[in-house]
Amino acid sequence: MIAIIDYDAGNLASVQRAVTHIGGDCRVTNHLDQIAAADRIIFPGVGAAGTAMHSLRKSGLDRALKAAYTAGKPILGICLGTQIVLSHSRENDTACLGLIDGEVEAFDRHAQFPAGGRLKIPHMGWNRIHPLKPHPLLAGIGPEDEFYFVHSFYPNPANPGHLLATTTYGITFASVIGCKNLVATQFHLEKSGRPGLNMLKNFCSWSPS
Repeated sequence: MIAIIDYDAGNLASVQRAVTHIGGDCRVTNHLDQIAAADRIIFPGVGAAGTAMHSLRKSGLDRALKAAYTAGKPILGICLGTQIVLSHSRENDTACLGLIDGEVEAFDRHAQFPAGGRLKIPHMGWNRIHPLKPHPLLAGIGPEDEFYFVHSFYPNPANPGHLLATTTYGITFASVIGCKNLVATQFHLEKSGRPGLNMLKNFCSWSPS
């Protein structure tokens, strides 16, 4: 069973529909015993880092996620879930889960595209990713595949070895990160059509070594 973590951060129904569509057995839950018993975990989310971390700490889900990571259970972060697996977010100056060392940075609202014109923040729309190394999550993903982004902040892991793919939007930022049994995407897999569903399938069959 795949546990989809419910911590009042929204977007759960679309993730559940996507997993069900590819034949996955999943459950949206905030029950600590169900999370402990799950085979793998999806940690999605939209919203602000400060509010999300408050909810996680209040419910004990922060400890459940850390325990699952330490136990080697496969974990997939999506969007806000990707950001708050890092150590700290500049959004609300928030201490996060610290599963991967790093900082969540804000896009510069005064930045310009290289060809001219100011970046629109939040970054919203379809963009390609640029894999930096092979990973089972990225199997079958082609250079023309595009993924759906909605975010004003982005993950910046301290160790470059934790970068799996990047995306360019004014700057080049981490769009897929991973360490051990944890992988995470800044874009919304569940809203990214066939490429997103393929990546979800890859996660559901991934056995971290």
